[in-house]
Amino acid sequence: MRTSSRSRHRQIPPARSLILTMHGLIGLVDVAELLAAELVSTAVRHTKGPAALRVRWSAGVLRIGAWDADPEPPETPRPLGQVIDDEDGRGLALVRACAETWGWQPLSRHGNRGRYVWCEVKAA
Repeated sequence: MRTSSRSRHRQIPPARSLILTMHGLIGLVDVAELLAAELVSTAVRHTKGPAALRVRWSAGVLRIGAWDADPEPPETPRPLGQVIDDEDGRGLALVRACAETWGWQPLSRHGNRGRYVWCEVKAA
């Protein structure tokens, strides 16, 4: 049986919720889903190449990051209050407002270039 792209996308949030809940991180589910969605959306929307999501839990900190093929730094996000009514351009402003910290780093491997934009949230 073949699963459509649309149904696969609907399956992703419950899977993330289940994984975080299984690790005792139910309090991070909502913010983690928002941050992951914003980082991946930004990566897909602003680059022409592939993108990937990485989530890591270590020492009480959840790091969520998105890799994409654009080696340029992301635009510095404006304060959320300045972009809340904008049609677009809110992604990293939301990340900045909801995460403990965020950042980016350039990547280069085997002649391929890109960047990794990440954020961190601590368990309550």
